[in-house]
Amino acid sequence: MDSSTPVRLEKEVSDSFFITVKDGDQLFESNTPNRLMYNRMLLVNKGEGVIYIDDIAYGVADHQLFLLSKGQILSFADGTVFKGFNLVFGDCFWQRTPSSANNCKAVLFNNAADNQLLPLGADDYRELQYFFDSLHREFEKAGYINKLDALAAYLKIIMIKVANVNASLTKGFDSFEKQLYRQFLGLISVNYHQSHEVSDYARQMGIPARKLTALSKRCSGKGAKDLINGQLIAEAKRSLQFSSRPVKEIAYELNFSTPDQFSHFFKKNVLVSPQDYRMRFVTSV
Repeated sequence: MDSSTPVRLEKEVSDSFFITVKDGDQLFESNTPNRLMYNRMLLVNKGEGVIYIDDIAYGVADHQLFLLSKGQILSFADGTVFKGFNLVFGDCFWQRTPSSANNCKAVLFNNAADNQLLPLGADDYRELQYFFDSLHREFEKAGYINKLDALAAYLKIIMIKVANVNASLTKGFDSFEKQLYRQFLGLISVNYHQSHEVSDYARQMGIPARKLTALSKRCSGKGAKDLINGQLIAEAKRSLQFSSRPVKEIAYELNFSTPDQFSHFFKKNVLVSPQDYRMRFVTSV
């Protein structure tokens, strides 16, 4: 997206959780692009038009599920109609869910661009609609002790169901090589904080590093190292945009040996220093 395009920061929501039913009305106050503060699921019952996610256009149609992660930029073309559920949750709310569902969330949302749009068959849509509707009805109830934990339990079920839909689509349409590539993406989403080297991931997958790099290029047009670096850059950008933590703290959290090493890495890939990037974001919102 052009840096001159105005971007609005999404409004905060209570308890980092919100679900609503949309009947053709807009998600936001205007068509100005919104930078998301939370993860989001859009379950489309009926729809037409175009949704823009990080400046990439997706057609809106019946029975779709959009997955968006914190930090992405979302907007809609004029005339876009969306009827369905809008589910919003922050990472701090997700921490209420049992750890057994963490991998599902990591695979789906840490690489959101690869899972941005899931077409749904009739059975999958009906099942997800049932759980979204149940979650919405629970959310609308008056407050009670442990209500947030109950909502988190529903969210865990939805996340597992969506992960299963995604896995079935992958198995049905992807070659074995593509499945290896998706396995690699899943490993990056879980381990990028600790491991930056292609050889580490190749060892976990039981294949040579050279083969991993080659299949990454065939499946995505990017080398394996580029994909790892892309995850690091995405997380670094989110941390710089949505927190006031010192650059040094972010560097160590992402497993860089020194803040200078992190700053050199960031500037090489983004063309500005981490501090300048943070200031540019602050002044452009």
